[in-house]
Amino acid sequence: MNKYLRYFLTLVFFFVTFYLLDLASLQVTIFPFAFGCMVALIWSNQKVWIVCPAYLFATMATNFTFEGILSSFVAVLMIAVPYYVHVLLKKNMRRWELPIYAVIGQTAYVVFTALSGAWLVCILHVGVGVLFMYACLQIFEAIIVRGFTYKLTSGELIAGAFVLMAIVDGLASFDFFGFSFLKLIVPLILLCVSHTCKGFIAPLLAGIMGFGTLLGNGNPLYVAPFILWALAITAFRTKQRIFPVLAMFAAEAVCGFYFSLYYSYTWLDALPVLLSGAVFMVIPAKLLDQISTLLSSSADRLGMKNIVNRNRQVLSRRLGNLSEVFCEMDSVFRKLIKQNMNSQQVKDMLFEEIRGEICKGCPEYKHCHRTFSNESKKMFEELIQIAMEKGKITLLDIPSYLTSRCAKTNSLISAINTLTAQYKNYSSLVESVDSSKLLVADQLSGISQILKGLAGEVDLLVSFDSVREGKIIDELAYANIICTDAVVYERDARTMMASLIVRSEDADREKLRQVVSKICGQRMMPYETYPASRAGLVTVNLKTAPRYDCVFGLACHNKSGSAVSGDCHSVQRLDGDRFMFALCDGMGSGEAANQKSDTAVSLIENFYKAGFDNEIILSSVNRLLNLEKNDVFSTIDICVVDLRSGIADFVKMGATSSYVRTTDECKIVTGGALPIGVLNDVSALTNKLVVGEKDMIVLCSDGISDSFGSDEAFKEFILTIKTANPQEFAEEILSRALAGNNGYAVDDMTCLVVKVFQE
Repeated sequence: MNKYLRYFLTLVFFFVTFYLLDLASLQVTIFPFAFGCMVALIWSNQKVWIVCPAYLFATMATNFTFEGILSSFVAVLMIAVPYYVHVLLKKNMRRWELPIYAVIGQTAYVVFTALSGAWLVCILHVGVGVLFMYACLQIFEAIIVRGFTYKLTSGELIAGAFVLMAIVDGLASFDFFGFSFLKLIVPLILLCVSHTCKGFIAPLLAGIMGFGTLLGNGNPLYVAPFILWALAITAFRTKQRIFPVLAMFAAEAVCGFYFSLYYSYTWLDALPVLLSGAVFMVIPAKLLDQISTLLSSSADRLGMKNIVNRNRQVLSRRLGNLSEVFCEMDSVFRKLIKQNMNSQQVKDMLFEEIRGEICKGCPEYKHCHRTFSNESKKMFEELIQIAMEKGKITLLDIPSYLTSRCAKTNSLISAINTLTAQYKNYSSLVESVDSSKLLVADQLSGISQILKGLAGEVDLLVSFDSVREGKIIDELAYANIICTDAVVYERDARTMMASLIVRSEDADREKLRQVVSKICGQRMMPYETYPASRAGLVTVNLKTAPRYDCVFGLACHNKSGSAVSGDCHSVQRLDGDRFMFALCDGMGSGEAANQKSDTAVSLIENFYKAGFDNEIILSSVNRLLNLEKNDVFSTIDICVVDLRSGIADFVKMGATSSYVRTTDECKIVTGGALPIGVLNDVSALTNKLVVGEKDMIVLCSDGISDSFGSDEAFKEFILTIKTANPQEFAEEILSRALAGNNGYAVDDMTCLVVKVFQE
């Protein structure tokens, strides 16, 4: 559609609306509705240069007097001027300013009315007008700003009813040469509502519109016909539109001819009702579907919810099947591991190789390997053992009795050295290949476990809560937070989830969290926000907040003379309401140590975020780092806090002791195991402790702990610290560690302090 034509049609629509609202009154004395609607439309981003002329033309058409024209101009100026001032200043107009501009805009009307002594009329005119403005704001924000895609809240429905009553009041006062537009519009509304809404919404709406006709003159003439129309339409409601239309027309005939509800009645008076039925018959089905979505105050999404649960079950089965596939692959890879022979098997193999290569053609073969077979084998095994340990043998390692009778001593030495070197290379290669296979097997096993856990989680049916969803939408509307849709469900026995679609400017409001927490009956926390499918809206996901939360403080100091620290740390919030704190100390200091520890921390961080368990994580990281063969090792100190239960897992590989400071004591969590990357197969030392409100967890590198001399001395110092701020806590520990070495850092120093608290 051409934009100019669209502007013209908009102008006409607003003109008709203002005209009807200016005709609407309270007992044909107070006319408070038109100016409130104008202010609400401007607030709802309608073009001022269309709204204001439409208002002026409409009000002048109903009251073309000096007082009426001047009152209309003042009302328009008092909203248009502030609007353009805000535009020039690039500041949005605030909602609380609207009633001020609206009241000031009625100054001329109040003055003219007050001069006649009708002060009560002035007060009611302004007061009811401001209330009507707020009703218009509610319904216009819902329809104009959000559009017809989302349902109305109960508050918006009430506001819409108020606006509808005023429009019906105006229609009741408008009679065009005996043709009743009231009897044209009202039946059409009832037919559309009955066709798109379940239950007895149409009779209720008929009563509201009937009450609207009472506002102007107190005449109940149309109340009964409206309700009878609605009852007839509802009784004969079917997919075929013709039946409710015929039922309505029959009800109109009964009202006019049988009950004589009108003052006078002829078949010509039934023409508006007949025309409304004809219009209803040609309305596109798509438009009626949009009206259905808009007016549905309790949308039945049972089908959608069943589909969600069905899809979750299908996904669970697929994840379970994938888990079995990875489990089988893990088993296959472990069977491919060859493993090296033990020392005796190596000696036997090399002995047979040397005997066949060197001794086979010797004249003394039978004498050495038959007469003195046991002695010869023992001697060869000792030489092979020496070559394995020292790297090679020399003539000095050969027994004197062998050199005296063996003519191939040099060949024997060369063969033993060559074969042992070859075996060492082969053994190292097999070990690396086996380590790689174990690494892959561990990853496959970990993936299998993750998929199995996801399958179990997805297999749980989602229990949606439609009652809470409606309450959330309504209460947020009262707080001026437009929520176009809400989904509330229980993920498990302990966790409730809520997903809301709100305006982007409302996503961070504290009131949103408070309302959801109140209605869900538990403390909820936002954990995810992302854009919705419609511009200007975002999806905010909330879930049951865990019992605890954590904050941390970090204090670091490089080794004196070193530009780069070999210590690295990581702090990550994990799925399942867990917090991970990790500290890695690379052997030595400088760039090499930093690179090693940074790699270890990065690997651990990503493994934990992916959902692997402690054993697989540390085993995999150890094997990966061991493949580098650069003799640069790292200690690993990890603390994973479950924010729901308060259980903290301390995982250590070569790390120093950790400490948990409670309100009345300090617990020591001892370290153990070798640093990561030393051996292929390592076992981490894991401890579990229950932590609680205000507990402080201290992780530190050996540069800190060594400065205190012993765990007990460190513990005693921690007990003397008074601050409850984890950053200050960490800085006090670092300051004391530096002071113990006269301000000189003999090693990289890092102290990570975690405080557990309840909100």
